[in-house]
Amino acid sequence: MIKFKKLKVKGFKSFVEPIEILIENGLTGIVGPNGCGKSNLVEAFRFVMGELAPKQMRGNELDDVIFNGTSGRPAWDIAEVTIDLDNRDRKAPSLFNQSDEIEVTRRIWRGEGSEYRVNGKEVRLKDVQLLFADAATGARSTSMVSQGRVGAIIAAKPEQRRVLLKEAAGITGLHSRRHEAELRLNSTETNLERVKDVLKTQEEQLEILIKQSKQAKRYKNIQQDITKARAAVFYKKWQIEKNKFEETSGKMKSQDSQVMKQTQEVAKINVEYEKVQQTLPDLRLEENKIASELQRLTINLD
Repeated sequence: MIKFKKLKVKGFKSFVEPIEILIENGLTGIVGPNGCGKSNLVEAFRFVMGELAPKQMRGNELDDVIFNGTSGRPAWDIAEVTIDLDNRDRKAPSLFNQSDEIEVTRRIWRGEGSEYRVNGKEVRLKDVQLLFADAATGARSTSMVSQGRVGAIIAAKPEQRRVLLKEAAGITGLHSRRHEAELRLNSTETNLERVKDVLKTQEEQLEILIKQSKQAKRYKNIQQDITKARAAVFYKKWQIEKNKFEETSGKMKSQDSQVMKQTQEVAKINVEYEKVQQTLPDLRLEENKIASELQRLTINLD
């Protein structure tokens, strides 16, 4: 069984200065005059073991456990309680069972909330509660007997006594784990249903995607056929235009040849014309001579 060794308090309620209280084996009682802080120490135990209800620590809100100041000392913004546990028997949960000594610390900041640490490592509130539940104790354990507690136990209802017996038997932690396992199982079942819904939705989407994929492939094939047909038509038109071009080019070559021949003939005609033009003055002169001679002869005949 895990044993309490030491309680360290700082800035908690009336304990503004750090204090350490050794806890020996056996039954431990806290005695002293009224107002010396007996109840505050009990509440420090409750606080470090994870108590969340301010009324269980005689406050209206959790921040009330932080030293609120006096006429001679300012208020603090942080309170800290640490408890050292003897774990040489290795009775702690597996998460914390590597060390002979376990140091549990809870700090609270004014207006910001609490943090929990075990051996310097930050942990969850649930981890701290299970640690103490396995030790058959806790923030509201009957192992801490406050004023009026004995009478309350005697007058307890059967259900309340059952809780006390479970705690005394050290099975509170098992019930907590069972409850947590049930919550996880329910959460897993809920997640499984969600996964089924998601899977169903994805299957429906997959069918749609497969259909769209087939349509896309068909569209692609049609596009390829259209492209091939267009290419064939274009090639056919190109062949026709090429043949026309070649035919026209042949005609143009033939016409060019005819034009060249006609040009050569025109050139020859021009040459002959030039020759005629050159002989024309002599012919005209000869014509004039003949005309004069003809006129003379005509006159003589008369």
